[in-house]
Amino acid sequence: MLRFAVVGGLGVVVNFSVFNLCRSVTALPTVRCSVISTSVAVLVNYVGFRYFAYRDRDKRRPAREFILFVVFSVIGLVIENGVLYAATYWFGWDTALQSNLFKAIGLAVATGFRFWAYRTWVFRWQGSGHPPGHSSPKSDVEQFRP
Repeated sequence: MLRFAVVGGLGVVVNFSVFNLCRSVTALPTVRCSVISTSVAVLVNYVGFRYFAYRDRDKRRPAREFILFVVFSVIGLVIENGVLYAATYWFGWDTALQSNLFKAIGLAVATGFRFWAYRTWVFRWQGSGHPPGHSSPKSDVEQFRP
């Protein structure tokens, strides 16, 4: 979890930096800047997760891993930017402070989803799906067999 937080922290810095830079130097709408910044952060995070946070996980199917990472990242992107979209277009909250606040709320919700999805589906343990040294639970029959 600590390694996930380190990589995620870097992703947050990249995400907010690109977001605020895009808002200040372009005429793009707020949510479009956010989608761009989230996409850049996702690419940075993939490298960090694969080679730092989950480097000890199964590496036998990199194409599958990357596709699942992208799918779950897009779902996270929709969650994160859905909150920002609602704040911006439904409530008219579009100042820099409001946009950053609602982007942060959306990012927090999306991060919980991504943490679960990446650990469960993307960066799996090699073999049994359990960490090394962890045996899977015995079935009821095996438990009581002498």
